[in-house]
Amino acid sequence: MTGRTAPSGAWRPPLSLDEYAERARTRLDPAIWDFIEGGAGDERTLAANRAAFDRVRLRPRVLTGAGEGDPSTTVLGRRWAAPVAVAPMAYHTLMHPDGETATARAAGAAGLPLVVSTFAGRSFAEIAAVAGSPLWLQVYCFRDRATTRRLVERAADAGFEALVLTGDTPRLGRRLRDLRNDFRLPPHITPANLPADEADYSSPSEHGRTGLDPSLDWSVIAWLRSVSPLPVLVKGVMTAEDARCAIAAGADGIVVSNHGGRQLDGTAATLEVLPRIAAAVDGRCALLLDGGVRRGRDVLAALALGADAVLLGRPVLHGLAVAGADGAAGVLDLVLDELSEAMALTGTATAAGADAALLAGPEDTTAVRHRRSGAATTTGPEAAPLAGPEASPAAGPEDTAAVRHHPPGATTTGPQAPPAAGPEAPPAAGPEDTVPAGHHAPGAAPRDDRRHPPESAAGHDRPRPPEPAAEAAAETEAAEAAETAGLRKADLHRSVSDPVLDTMNFLNEITGRFPDVVSFAPGRPYEEFFDKDEILDHVRRYLDHLAAGGASDEAIRTALYQYGPTAGQIRGLISDSLRADEGIDAPPGAIVVTVGAQEAMLLALRALFAGPGDVLLVASPCYVGITGAASLLGVPVRPVEERADGLDVADVEAAVLAERARGRRPRAFYVVPDHSNPSGNTLSRRAREELLELAARHDLLILEDSPYRLVSPGAQLPTLKAMDRTRRVVHLGSYAKSVFPGARVGFVVADQPVRDPSGAESLLADELAKIKSMVTVNTPALSQAAVAGALLACGGRLTERNAVPAKHYGEALRVTLEQLDRHFPEDVRDRLGIGWNRPSGGFFLTVRVPFPADNAALLRSAEDHGVIWTPMAYFYPGPGGERSIRLSFSYLSTARIEDGIARFAAFLRAETERSGATGPTPGRDA
Repeated sequence: MTGRTAPSGAWRPPLSLDEYAERARTRLDPAIWDFIEGGAGDERTLAANRAAFDRVRLRPRVLTGAGEGDPSTTVLGRRWAAPVAVAPMAYHTLMHPDGETATARAAGAAGLPLVVSTFAGRSFAEIAAVAGSPLWLQVYCFRDRATTRRLVERAADAGFEALVLTGDTPRLGRRLRDLRNDFRLPPHITPANLPADEADYSSPSEHGRTGLDPSLDWSVIAWLRSVSPLPVLVKGVMTAEDARCAIAAGADGIVVSNHGGRQLDGTAATLEVLPRIAAAVDGRCALLLDGGVRRGRDVLAALALGADAVLLGRPVLHGLAVAGADGAAGVLDLVLDELSEAMALTGTATAAGADAALLAGPEDTTAVRHRRSGAATTTGPEAAPLAGPEASPAAGPEDTAAVRHHPPGATTTGPQAPPAAGPEAPPAAGPEDTVPAGHHAPGAAPRDDRRHPPESAAGHDRPRPPEPAAEAAAETEAAEAAETAGLRKADLHRSVSDPVLDTMNFLNEITGRFPDVVSFAPGRPYEEFFDKDEILDHVRRYLDHLAAGGASDEAIRTALYQYGPTAGQIRGLISDSLRADEGIDAPPGAIVVTVGAQEAMLLALRALFAGPGDVLLVASPCYVGITGAASLLGVPVRPVEERADGLDVADVEAAVLAERARGRRPRAFYVVPDHSNPSGNTLSRRAREELLELAARHDLLILEDSPYRLVSPGAQLPTLKAMDRTRRVVHLGSYAKSVFPGARVGFVVADQPVRDPSGAESLLADELAKIKSMVTVNTPALSQAAVAGALLACGGRLTERNAVPAKHYGEALRVTLEQLDRHFPEDVRDRLGIGWNRPSGGFFLTVRVPFPADNAALLRSAEDHGVIWTPMAYFYPGPGGERSIRLSFSYLSTARIEDGIARFAAFLRAETERSGATGPTPGRDA
């Protein structure tokens, strides 16, 4: 086949990236070729990047049933066609006159993101106009911060979605090819997005020396967040230590990169250090890699060793040089085709399913079975060495314990542990390898991206490295413990690694460490309304009720001590209460009593979502319980973001149509219409009517959850279920706020008819009860008895029973708003860029701030000001909420609220001054 020629006049695309490179070399001026191809020094690192991939051996699998494989992935909340993006590279116009616009067309056609260089040869607006996939901006930070700020603002205005801070260029590396050629840019090649009259850009090395800020530290991430709401990734990370610092400083992602071998020569290949960094990151932020990727199987190898995606660099420029946009598209298509081939032949069904089980070592005895969240451990003299040409590059150069050739978390112990020797061994470790795992960026604390709960931040600003021997012993102990346990997190269901299931751990940690703070975090009822003896009265009242209804002593005993019916034994009382209090006419048979509303959500999702094409829409921000339940069940979630004044039903319809266009079925929409957790917003009556009309029009169910309406003052709007005439609403209820949380009693009203193939009809509630029989069997009889007694005491009218608590919560809300107004008059909050909404009830309100409201800020708030709150980002299924705070006032007395808001105000002022951000808050949180 290699001897064939293409038909006359037809362009025959190269069959490999190396062929693209050779054709490009013949088309380019030698000095330009050297500029894009060259590396620093003797180019040892440049060569090492490719050699590391060459050493990888994949393990083919047969008869796996995996099919073609799905290479798509999600990074920072955006779906990519494959785990590949185009790396940032300067001056695409050197390759082709269309420059970055041609690259954007190619990336868009492939469904892959493009990271646009600070030194792009085409303007951001031009690139965005033709882009069909996400654009990110690579940021060099200049000595003149105003220049960088303007660059970032222009990219944001053009619709760019993230910032990639290049952190490895305090000065440019010594690139001998450029020095020999005395390389200068052609006169017509200039950076289109930088001020033309403020610098001489003709010599990239000279401009880098004079223009770039050599004194950057980790505080630059906070500065970038102060000028833009876009997520920030840090590129140039090559050690686990720096990865931890990046997370501590608030980075949303990390790019493992040695600048394509163009900075420090003699450093390790990126693939060699990837597993160690992946272990340090442990899923807390996006993790990408660049350097040396030349084949689709290289992409799969990087995924197997812990990366979420790779960046493809020089080959895209080769494609541009060969055939413009068509050439760049050909390069990307070739890589994606090779990736699909590698996935099929290794039995890899999805990109997320790639792990180190794909990698083979000598005689397939490699101890490397690294997963994104853990690793196996090999100990003793029989541990297989990972040296030589067959070695998998699982160990990075920063290993200084007895782990030179073993994956993160895997340790080889004993006097016969194989040494890291031979021509294929990774380079010697540097001094960074003695820094402890707990080191964080000075002055920073771990940040939560709501999906990435951080490490403990104890002592984050005063790192004290342990003795090397102690560190090595600790690593050995951890490895031995891992071996004993025998489980790898990656072998468990993927939901256990979903950070949404761990969103509140950091709050719990902070609360435990600072017990004397004023906490606006828990959405709990005010405990002064609970009397410990009242529970006994409730149970006794229910038993008397059963006796008055004719139940024998034996029947009452059975009702109290035995399991009871799965659907619940107090459904009649709940039905009466719903009719009296809410105007919901639901027969007892349409109700299932659950262990809190959380079980009601789980049952409803399990019954309604039957296939992988079924999608759950959620109002965003939303209660984490619903997204957590969806994660457990593998239900895809599509957020519908609230606007500043709450949910717009038109946005729900747009989401429905968009999902259908993707070939998926929007099955249900989850919403808290009254005093929402977390935003505090309430749907207007007109919006409720529009939502019900939309549900009927698009065959959509509505999952309604309104736990705060019966403990809020004043007249309440009717529930969606009370307005439901076509059985479109599944009503999720809870007595946690209206009776007491400890009962853990909820319910679901599911009166939708269900027909089987024979035509027989039941209610959805009957199907939910079947599922419940395999989950909790029943809701505890004692809990049901206590709630039933409370319902009996008020004749089912919880609104009347809760008149005093509702008055308290209304007063707590009033005092909270009053104190915020007092500390931040309108002119002050306008100047500082601080604002808040004004809910009509419930337990929560939202404060908008001009700085990142992340875990690092929360820790400073607790330590320095004695006040705790909740980052709103916890409640966003996708990006959002980074500059918003949820305040809950329900648990506090008015005196504590006054004290707490004073502390909170002091924190807001200090944090605003610290970040240097004032003025209206930009972006989605404005």
